[in-house]
Amino acid sequence: MKVATSKRSAVKPLLPVVIEQGGIRYAPGIKAGRWIFATGHKGNADFAGSMSPDVMRETLPSWDSSKYRRESDRIFTNLGRVLKAGGGRFGNIVRVDQYYTDYRAVPPYHGARRAALGDHIPPSTSILMPRFLLAGQEIEMQMIAVDDSVRVQHIRPKAHAIHASSGYSLALTAGDYVFIAGRLADAVVLTDGLAPEVRLPAGHLWKGVPVKLETEYTIKQKLEPALKAAGSSLADVVKCQVYLRDSADFAPFNEVWRAHFPKNPPATSVIPMATPGLAIAEGRVEINAIALRGKGTTRAQTIEAGVMPAWAGYSQAVRAGDLLFISGLLAIDRNGLVDAARIDPTQPNFGSSVQAQMDNMLANAQKLCVSAGTTLANVVRIQQFHTDLKEFYPAYQVWQQHLPGQYLPYSAVEVPFLPVPGCTVQLDLWVYVP
Repeated sequence: MKVATSKRSAVKPLLPVVIEQGGIRYAPGIKAGRWIFATGHKGNADFAGSMSPDVMRETLPSWDSSKYRRESDRIFTNLGRVLKAGGGRFGNIVRVDQYYTDYRAVPPYHGARRAALGDHIPPSTSILMPRFLLAGQEIEMQMIAVDDSVRVQHIRPKAHAIHASSGYSLALTAGDYVFIAGRLADAVVLTDGLAPEVRLPAGHLWKGVPVKLETEYTIKQKLEPALKAAGSSLADVVKCQVYLRDSADFAPFNEVWRAHFPKNPPATSVIPMATPGLAIAEGRVEINAIALRGKGTTRAQTIEAGVMPAWAGYSQAVRAGDLLFISGLLAIDRNGLVDAARIDPTQPNFGSSVQAQMDNMLANAQKLCVSAGTTLANVVRIQQFHTDLKEFYPAYQVWQQHLPGQYLPYSAVEVPFLPVPGCTVQLDLWVYVP
């Protein structure tokens, strides 16, 4: 199915490449108005193909640095190229997100980040995930930046300490937009691990639900103070990504989430992660956020197009100025996985479930784009969460059916599960509204 667009694409791919294996058209960066996006960055030399031999260096793996540090340095070298192509610089970055397969990659990555960015460490989210697209890849990175027309200001409340090894800002403002770092239920005193308030009494099994305690604490004690320090509030939040490690935690998490956002909730994607998946091994949930300044002129608009959200009570999408944030998409209806994606067990080799799922989700995404005054052709960030990365290529082929010939700013990450039986891919999409 080809997307019927009322408008031509208003975004510009930066340093686009065609990956010879599969003929995949990849956009390492996207320029959209004042925004610069970099998605799916890896330790490869030319944005295409396998990991760089200089990174892998199997014959001298630790001669002058660790493989993790070489991989991280390559990512920031590539990121600098994208920023330059988009008319930006490292000081324009407003948010970074990192996924790792191994916690031991984090300190070398932080060292590389500090070497590249200096004291300009923007709000950051770091999550452990099972697997990435390339053999030998252990880090995947996403970035958002602005051009020099937008003033960037760090927000660093003294009451909320950040360990010196990472040094990121809890929040950052860029014009009317507020970016909040990934927050979890850790104690204000860094050496205490999880906060005492979220721990069950010793020896007790049911004096509270751990994920609900962590979520409540994270919202009230971590997100709200950071938002307030940046001139914002929960009512001004437009986009959240939530990471959970246990399938049993989704329903109790959503009970807390809906209680805090009973009206006009932000666009939200709830994403499974590895176990452990956070900086604190026993942590169950981490949340990052994008909001608007309460006294700014940019306003949020809830977008509806008859699309069933992944979770009851969630917004289908939210437009905030020139950005459209779509809540995490699953190919579901009131009966679970859509019929088109259910493969007849008596004919298991006829049809592709993942392609039917992608077709459903992209058609729904286009409906939301049209309702917001844009088109899916203006997508600036694509995150695909697969239960099996072998499905990435057939999923990519559906993108090309909807947006033929377009270079795509994609990231594909393997997750341990998805919470709806039969669903094998979830989409998190951001779109520019010219």
